[in-house]
Amino acid sequence: MTAIRYGMVGGGPDAFIGPVHRMAAALDGQFTLVAGAFSSDPERSLQAGEELQLDPTRTYASYEEMAKAEAALPPDERIEIVSIVTPNHLHFPVARLFLQTGFHVVCDKPLTTTLEDAESLCRMAAEGDRVFAVTHNYTGYPMVKEARERVRSGSLGPVRKVVVEYSQGWLATLLEAEGQSQAEGHKQAEWRTDPSRAGISSALGDIGSHAHHLTRYVTGLEVESLFADLGTVVSGRALEDDATVLLHFEGGARGVLLASQISVGERNHFRLRVYGTEGGLDWNQEIPDRLRLMSADGSERLLHTGGSDLSPRTQAHTRLPAGHPEGFIEAFANLYRNVARTLHVRNGAADPCPFDDDFPTVQDGARGVHFIETAVASSSKREWVSGAYDPPAAAQAAAQTPAV
Repeated sequence: MTAIRYGMVGGGPDAFIGPVHRMAAALDGQFTLVAGAFSSDPERSLQAGEELQLDPTRTYASYEEMAKAEAALPPDERIEIVSIVTPNHLHFPVARLFLQTGFHVVCDKPLTTTLEDAESLCRMAAEGDRVFAVTHNYTGYPMVKEARERVRSGSLGPVRKVVVEYSQGWLATLLEAEGQSQAEGHKQAEWRTDPSRAGISSALGDIGSHAHHLTRYVTGLEVESLFADLGTVVSGRALEDDATVLLHFEGGARGVLLASQISVGERNHFRLRVYGTEGGLDWNQEIPDRLRLMSADGSERLLHTGGSDLSPRTQAHTRLPAGHPEGFIEAFANLYRNVARTLHVRNGAADPCPFDDDFPTVQDGARGVHFIETAVASSSKREWVSGAYDPPAAAQAAAQTPAV
């Protein structure tokens, strides 16, 4: 198999998530970066291309120029897929253009800033038979996959309670107002708290969307109704920086989702607990190679990545022997590897393997946008609202089945 040629939009000098995507895509040698429009500033885009040792003729001044030029190249030279790592407001126009020109897509979350745009991308991916992945990368951790198998096998019994929390402290001050600094933290704060670029939500759109998707992925349950309390704790901020959402799931389970950017001292405290009639489990992103299982008799069992008693899905996404910790990049790379395998199968270069389709899709992205919009509406009305999502028929017929 030859490496899949990809291009990137965004991720230029001083970016945070772009380099993470590039490291993840490179880890298994199944992708090679050949083109990019790395910044809205042509000079900064060219600078990024030079640092990445790309052909200068394939470092573009804009994503529009990139899509047109790449589509004009011979099929065995042009990019096959684009990775979109821009601020939120650009996800839709960039993804739409590259779908229109025939390319597959990997897009950072949230998928779009409106549900209408998200459903439009679902329809376009279906009509063009394009692979479209959304980087809810935390589901790439092996022990998250083990949690999924434990819940879905019924070993915990019917789910009764779900508690998911993503707490950070980096926006505990009005960091976006301190923008004189060129530090990346200030740049991130500036656009993530700006409604014109982040959309209608900050905390939920940024980290709450991860919490929502992780819950769906592990439990397989969809939200039936919710009550959201979104608050702007830091005075002068335009969007919410703290969110609490009460959840009622299909089948009667209840839950709570916490997403906070003002929890002083927290770094990336992302934790999921699921309780059934027979037992419970507990996973923490800051110690991701462990999964705590709890029994009704009060006993506990601690599972570790690399153990021989883990599920085939978990083992297929484990890279190192037991005792060697795997982290954020490896989890991210599992997503990219599954996308690569899917593309190789579609190109006739490989036979299908189990779990090739285990990555978040455009449909998962649309459900995340629906959750954000519903929670914002609930908080505004200060009442319970329906959380059920019934996507349009055309949007349901996406090019690949969601991993959940």
